[in-house]
Amino acid sequence: MRLPIYLYGHPVLRAVSKPIDKDYPELKTLLDNMWATMYASEGVGLAAPQIGRNDRIVVIDADPVKETFPECEGRRLTLINPEIEVLDGDKVSRPEGCLSLPGLSEDVKRVEHIRLRWLDENFEEHEEEISGFLARIVQHECDHLEGKVYTDHISPIRKQLIKGKLNNISQGKMKCDYPTKLYRGRR
Repeated sequence: MRLPIYLYGHPVLRAVSKPIDKDYPELKTLLDNMWATMYASEGVGLAAPQIGRNDRIVVIDADPVKETFPECEGRRLTLINPEIEVLDGDKVSRPEGCLSLPGLSEDVKRVEHIRLRWLDENFEEHEEEISGFLARIVQHECDHLEGKVYTDHISPIRKQLIKGKLNNISQGKMKCDYPTKLYRGRR
C-alpha cells in the first residue's frame, strides 16, 4: 500500500527513532508498504519517519542512478537498526533532495566512505564499507533516524535564503505528485 510522505515541519521528522527487534508486529507488511511508497514517489531511499513511524528502518534502491554512479548498480537494501561509522576522507559537496522536502535541492557536504552495520529483513547481521554516492544515500536516510533532514547540513546563510520555501512546504503550499501529510498541530 502506498503511504503518505510526511512533510518538513512535522515533528515525526525531528524525533530520534527507536531500534526494533524480531518481534516487531507486521514487519513484512510495513516493509512492503515502504518499498511501494518509495517507488511510487520516485525516490531512491525512504526512512520510516518519512511515513510517520519512528522506527530504525530504511529501504534503499540506488539502481535508478547507476548510469551516473556505477557503485549504485543493483544496490537494493533493507536496513534495520543501521549504524554508520565515518571512515577517512574529505567531505564532498553534492546536491541532495528529499521526498519530505519536495521541490527543494541543496548542496550538502558529506564523507564518501563509511562502514555500515545493519540487520536485514530476516534480522541477519551485515557489515560493509560503502563509498561514493551510495554512501551519501545511506547517510541521508540514516539522518532521518536521528531526527535530521539534509538542510541541517547547509550553512546558516543558505538556510535563511530558503526559509520561505521551507515554510511553504510545512504549510502545504506546493505541488507534489505523491500523497503527503502535513503537521496540523500547534507550533
